[in-house]
Amino acid sequence: MRKKEGSYRDASGAGLIIRPLEPEDLPEILDIERQGYSHPWTEGIFLDCFKPSYRLWGACQGGSLIGYVVVSYVLDEVQLLNLCVHPGYRGLGAGRFLLRHLRTEAARESMNQVILEVRLSNKVASKLYRAEGFEETGRRPGYYPAASGREDARIMTLLLQS
Repeated sequence: MRKKEGSYRDASGAGLIIRPLEPEDLPEILDIERQGYSHPWTEGIFLDCFKPSYRLWGACQGGSLIGYVVVSYVLDEVQLLNLCVHPGYRGLGAGRFLLRHLRTEAARESMNQVILEVRLSNKVASKLYRAEGFEETGRRPGYYPAASGREDARIMTLLLQS
């Protein structure tokens, strides 16, 4: 796989590369999305994210896309909209690597904070976000669709500028 413009390698030795995503990556993105979520985003939602106010980065290992993050930039705030790692690659640091890349890029672009929502039941993700410096700042009742109706979201925020 060729190294794309704006990509960089993981210094930890895990062999990960982060690169900007393109619409041509959609088949791989959708495959990961469908395996990762009970209520996956549609192709149309992803296509709507290929706009200047969004950033989409993928984590690749051995030439394959194994995870991605989608964020929206609004004024001085970054909204983390979607972070997903292929189930076969979870626990290997790709999610953490994507978060750190996001934080670095957001700070470089003079953003002040990153905000996200995460399902209350997603304890693994909540633990990762806390470990990376996010703090819970609120809740959104009934935010996510769930098998038994709706599920609350935990709102988490990471301040980038002091």
